[in-house]
Amino acid sequence: MTVLRSVLLFLLAALAEIGGAWLVWQGLREHRGLLWVAGGVLALGAYGFVATFQPDPNFGRILAAYGGVFVAGSLAWGMLVDGFRPDRWDVAGAALCLAGVAVIMYAPRAS
Repeated sequence: MTVLRSVLLFLLAALAEIGGAWLVWQGLREHRGLLWVAGGVLALGAYGFVATFQPDPNFGRILAAYGGVFVAGSLAWGMLVDGFRPDRWDVAGAALCLAGVAVIMYAPRAS
C-alpha cells in the first residue's frame, strides 16, 4: 500500500507542477493573461505541498525520484494537451527515467 500511495503522490505532484508550468507558459508566451499565470503559481505551490506527503523522509531522494516522474509526465502532458508526438528516443529516455525512479524509491534498503 505504501508504494501505491507513493506512486499516486508522484502523479498528483506531476499534475500540479507540469500543469502549473503550462499555465504560466500559456499566460506569458501565449498571451492569455495574468489569471493564467496566477493559476500556474498556485498549482506550482501545491506541488511543493504534495511532495511533503511522500512516505520516505529524505528530501533529496524524493526530489531526485520526482525528476524522473517529471520527465515522463512532461512528455505525456505534451501528448495529451498540446498534441506533441514523442519519438522513440523520447519514449526510451522516459522509460529509463521511470526505471531510475523505481530503483531510487522502491529498492529494498536495510533499515
